[in-house]
Amino acid sequence: METKLYNWDVTESLKTPEARAAYIEAAIAENDPEFLTIALGDVAKAEGMSKVARKAKVGRENLYRAFAPGGNPTMATVMRVLDALGLTIRVSPAIAG
Repeated sequence: METKLYNWDVTESLKTPEARAAYIEAAIAENDPEFLTIALGDVAKAEGMSKVARKAKVGRENLYRAFAPGGNPTMATVMRVLDALGLTIRVSPAIAG
């Protein structure tokens, strides 16, 4: 039997603010800065990179570079993009264990 493979684009699953927030929270939970960077880029692409860049007052090309694999966005860029996306980061005590 032949296995069929399909291209899957995560941005298709990031249509609602709740889905976007859950994706970013899951990336944070992985404790992997590169994954978080890529996840933020995925969410920005789902919203529309040009729209996010305009709202965040950051160049579109700079956003693509910052949120690409191996990218290293500044905290200022991360905060501007989160604000442009209507998302915030909250901090809570770590669960001991």
